[in-house]
Amino acid sequence: MAKAAIVILAGNESHSDYGRLANALEAAKEFAETEGDELELIFDGAGTQWIPELEDEDSDYHELYQAVRDDAAVCDFCSGAFGVEDAVADAGLVTLDEYDGHPSIRSLVDDDYEIITF
Repeated sequence: MAKAAIVILAGNESHSDYGRLANALEAAKEFAETEGDELELIFDGAGTQWIPELEDEDSDYHELYQAVRDDAAVCDFCSGAFGVEDAVADAGLVTLDEYDGHPSIRSLVDDDYEIITF
């Protein structure tokens, strides 16, 4: 049994950012599909900008995102800072604000999650 917290920090401004997103979603999907594994998928920092695109059915990554959407959460502070709080709310995604408005990485470490960043 593995416990993984995949944190997407990459924005959506470059080709390499799209690569990071695709790799993060693929890794998340592998954990989600493995019985007994626990997954936390967190969109943080500039990574919060992906939510409007991923929620769009026409997005190249929508189907992959849908495979892991139930495990996804978004940094509350950063969704506001990057102007996507309405898209996050409309999507009904969980927002995290345990530490100064951000997800608590320390609590994930304390719960024995491997932190993997993209």
